[in-house]
Amino acid sequence: MDLKEKLSILADSAKYDASCSSSGSSRRKGNLGNTAIAGICHSFAADGRCISLLKILLTNCCIYDCKYCPNRKSNNIKRAVFTKEEICTITINFYRRNYIEGLFLSSGIIKDPDYTMNLMIETISLLRNRFHFGGYIHAKAIPGASEYLLKKLGSLVDRLSANVELPTESGLKLLAPNKDGSKVDKIMSYVNRNKSKKFVPAGQSTQMIIGATKETDLDIMNKSSSMYQTHNLRRVFYSAYIPVNQDKMLPSLKTPPLVRENRLYQADWLLRYYNFKVEDILDKENPNFNLLLDPKANWALKHLEEFPKEINTCSYNDLLKIPGIGVASAKRIIASRCYFKIDFKDLKKMGIVLKRAKYFITCNNKYFSDFSFFKKNIIEKNLVLEDKIPITTKVEQLSLFQ
Repeated sequence: MDLKEKLSILADSAKYDASCSSSGSSRRKGNLGNTAIAGICHSFAADGRCISLLKILLTNCCIYDCKYCPNRKSNNIKRAVFTKEEICTITINFYRRNYIEGLFLSSGIIKDPDYTMNLMIETISLLRNRFHFGGYIHAKAIPGASEYLLKKLGSLVDRLSANVELPTESGLKLLAPNKDGSKVDKIMSYVNRNKSKKFVPAGQSTQMIIGATKETDLDIMNKSSSMYQTHNLRRVFYSAYIPVNQDKMLPSLKTPPLVRENRLYQADWLLRYYNFKVEDILDKENPNFNLLLDPKANWALKHLEEFPKEINTCSYNDLLKIPGIGVASAKRIIASRCYFKIDFKDLKKMGIVLKRAKYFITCNNKYFSDFSFFKKNIIEKNLVLEDKIPITTKVEQLSLFQ
């Protein structure tokens, strides 16, 4: 099998892993590649610039038979294994052509976790030391591998991730009986305790598959909140379950639950940047998100007694609760209020999504229209019309050659 065919197989096999977003770290100067300069696409540096990563598996051979995974051992698919030299050659050549700025490397499990992790370490060590590649590298830690190997891998890469795969242990036992959630937790704990400028400087992330098992959004968000607090994760990625395998234990879905995935990302943002807690947006009576409204708008409608808020006097935290106002735009409002009274036309220039925010605010004690519009049913109807999400059911990865 030639290198191009291997690359086609192992890049395609890696596309289902969502947890490869970069968040810059600075490596030593004078080497080929640099995590601090701009790239082309697909991931993001610490200052928000987009950079590109080559996203591949070391191999799609695997000893596990996880029912949702396209690379499960019982699937009759083409298998391939990169040598460490091949991965280095591809990465360096793609970098020199300005296709990529870094590498995301994951793998199926060959023989056992330690054996697989050691192959990844040898590969990345060769890339760093012989080829002097100083660019961004994100690697997938293998649950069950020794702490000694975890330490070696963490010293070579910028970011590590260990996927929890499914939100609950019961779901994991149902669909991935070979996997143990406590082993993932052990990796996260170790990385959190030892994180430094020389060990996983860009932090750690994880991924959960959404819709393969029956957990509610409340279960999922509680799991995410717990991991953020306990392990100081940089990101939790939510991946809508894609029905690629046939199995009686799997749900019969025609299309991935992409709207639900989007709502989880929006709620995750509220937890990390908007001072919301899980109990603010979900509870046992309402354990799933409203698919017609984003979580912040849905929360605002349930707490309409707190609105409208006066843009010129309300606090920063109150500004963050207003649909259509983000962290950056809330800071612009606070800064601008020192110099002039803000009106609706000013808000539009500041980047506020006025078509949402206008229902929940006043400017100089004036509502955008008469107060007959300030009714839950009217606001909800208008927001639903504004919040329609164009969804595509086609899941594809850009070709590396076309």
